[in-house]
Formats: sequence, C-alpha cells, structure tokens
Amino acid sequence: MLSPRYLSFLLAFVIAGVAAAFISFLPTSDSATIFVGFSSVLIFGSILIYFALDNLVFKEVNVLYDQIKQIKKKNFPLISRKQLVQKENPIELLKKELTAYVSTTEDEVKELKKAAVYRQEFLADVSHELKTPIFAAQGFVHTLIDNPDEAPEIRQKFLEKAAKSLDGLDALVKDLLTVSQIETGAIKIEKKRINLRPMIEEIFEQLEGKAKKRGVKLFLNCADEAIDVKADAQKIEQVLVNLVDNGIKYGKQDGKVTVLIEDRKKSYLISVKDNGPGISEKHLPRLFERFYRVDKSRTKLSGGTGLGLSIVKHIVQAHGSKIQVESKVDKGTSFSFKLEKAI
Repeated sequence: MLSPRYLSFLLAFVIAGVAAAFISFLPTSDSATIFVGFSSVLIFGSILIYFALDNLVFKEVNVLYDQIKQIKKKNFPLISRKQLVQKENPIELLKKELTAYVSTTEDEVKELKKAAVYRQEFLADVSHELKTPIFAAQGFVHTLIDNPDEAPEIRQKFLEKAAKSLDGLDALVKDLLTVSQIETGAIKIEKKRINLRPMIEEIFEQLEGKAKKRGVKLFLNCADEAIDVKADAQKIEQVLVNLVDNGIKYGKQDGKVTVLIEDRKKSYLISVKDNGPGISEKHLPRLFERFYRVDKSRTKLSGGTGLGLSIVKHIVQAHGSKIQVESKVDKGTSFSFKLEKAI
C-alpha cells in the first residue's frame, strides 16, 4: 500500500503532465519553444503542485496513516489472517473456555472424591485404633469391679494390663497430635548445628534391650568422627528412633540393623538398613500413610501406633529433604534421607 506522500507526488506529476501536454498543442512554429515550455511546465508544475498538495491535503492524511499503522501493530502483532479470524470468533472462544472449565472441574471432583475416601479411611482407622486399647482397659477394670474379692496377684495382673492398654492409647493420641501439628505447621523446626554420632550411639543404648530380646545387633557405619548437620535435634532423634526401632521389630530374628552415613559433599545421606524379610513392592507406595499396615497380624504383636513412618516422613520433609525406601523380599529394607551439612 502506497503512503499518502507518494500519492501526492504521483498526482502532482499527472496534473503537470496534462498542463504541459495542453501547451504543446498551442499554435506555434518553433519546436524548441514548445519543448522548453513543455519541460518547464512539467518540472516546475510538478514541484509546485506537489508541495501544495502535500502541505494542504496529504500532510494531515499522512499523520492519520501513521496512527493507523501504530494501532495495527499494537493490537495485532504478527497475527495471520487465519489467527485473526479465530480470535474474532466468539463461538470458538466460548467452546475453548467451556472445555477448559469442564476439564478443571473434573479434576477438582476427582480430587474431592479422593479426599473423601481418604477421610473415610482415616476416620475408620482412628476409630479402630482408639477402640482397641479402650475396650481392653475397660474389660480389665470392669472385671476387677465385678470381682472385688479377687486374689491380689490376679488384681495386680489385670491392673498392669489395663495400664499397658492406657499407655498405648496415650502414645496413639500423642502421635496423632504430632502428625496433625507438623502438617498444620504448629510445630516449628529449629535447625541448629548437631553431631549425629553421639545421638545415634545414645539411641542404640536406649534400644539395646529390645534388640537383645530378638537377637539383633546394631551397627554404626561412618568414616567421620563428627557428623555435623543443620537439623532439629529432637525431631531428628525421633526419626532415627522410629527407623531403628522398626528395623529391630520387623527385621530378621538374630539379624542386624545398620545405620550408614555417607558424605555427599554438601549433605550427609543417612540410611537405616535391616536384613529382614523385606517388603513387597505393592506396599511401598503406601508405606508412609497413617495407619497403613503391611502385615496387620504381625504389627499388632509388635506393638506400635501405626503412625511412626508417617511422622518420619513429615519431619524429614520439614527439614527440606525426602524419605526414600528400598526393599526386596528376603533381602531386607533400607530407609534413607539427606541432611544438610553444618559448615
């Protein structure tokens, strides 16, 4: 498309040409005079008419022309004709918006259904876990109330069993509160410089009695004397106690539990391994869910609230890390996570 300035030049040239042609038809015998007159009118006439048209008419048109070009660039940058048609088609836009809305709504409904199923399972699990120790304690206490003349040794035995059930109930409630507080951020992680070696050695001493009952040996495998990390000492101790305790309870009879610490430049990789029966692959994705049991009958015999690994997962995540599990049937299980080095 020609600009207004070019149009004014062409128009001036055409008008001057017509005027010059008219002069050439005037009656004269001097061809030189005709040529000079024709050329003069054509050249000077074109110039004068051009400036007259450009200043009086096309100057304003040229301003409008430039403004239109700027508006086009701003509103339709590099848009093809096909894209422009699609952009201006309200039906296509509506279809796209409806499709996107339906897709988002379907995803939200799926998530809500999944959350509803999870809540139902959680409530059922909590009810079951709370009911067991409460009913046990009730049974022992009511037996003693109904038989006030029972022998002292039997009364003592029943009271000890009732106390054990109530202790289990207390541990369950505490673990539930811990999980809830960590998830909601009520418990803050206070990272400080700590040495893991003495902490692990102390944990081994605490769990030595349990380990001896099952014939399990505890090992610490680490090249460094000082394993300085940035972590919350109380929370990381809770993690290590849970993992070592699980290794003792669910590992191999007369087996071993090893805490392996490897230097990974900016962090330490802490692994707790046992050489027990291992865990089937189908159970691994759900292993850190609250109250999830791999072997319900064996878990009941071993004790525990069913919340240990869930607590471990949340504490490790609060430290900016992730708990990993590797297990093979008849080969053993390994839990591992990283902690940042304290420099």
